[in-house]
Amino acid sequence: QVQLVESGGGMVQPGGSLRLSCGASGRTFSSYTVAWFRQTPGKEREFVAAIRWSGGSTFYADPVKGRFTIARDFAENTVYLQMNRLNSEDTAVYYCAAGRGIIVSSTRTPENYNYWGQGTRVTVSS
Repeated sequence: QVQLVESGGGMVQPGGSLRLSCGASGRTFSSYTVAWFRQTPGKEREFVAAIRWSGGSTFYADPVKGRFTIARDFAENTVYLQMNRLNSEDTAVYYCAAGRGIIVSSTRTPENYNYWGQGTRVTVSS
């Protein structure tokens, strides 16, 4: 069993930055794909970014390419999402997710992830 704990959300002005963290308890992220999704009221959960723990391949949704960076820290067993140049459309609850055996073409599909964090709210507002 993997328990995911997110942190780092908050309120920031447009153009600002935040860094989200996703830590795992229970086991390491070894052999997992770890992803960030986000959700706003009335909308489906949306893929943001993912990283394959083994090898480090990364994947990004088009709206965040060039602004967000996903990275892993082996020592801390943590995945980070650095979010820069935030705008109002980035306002959402962000969820960390982890799954094993996810093929590349399925990386953006939330149903393929077995473990989810509780979510952390990001609000971009002036």
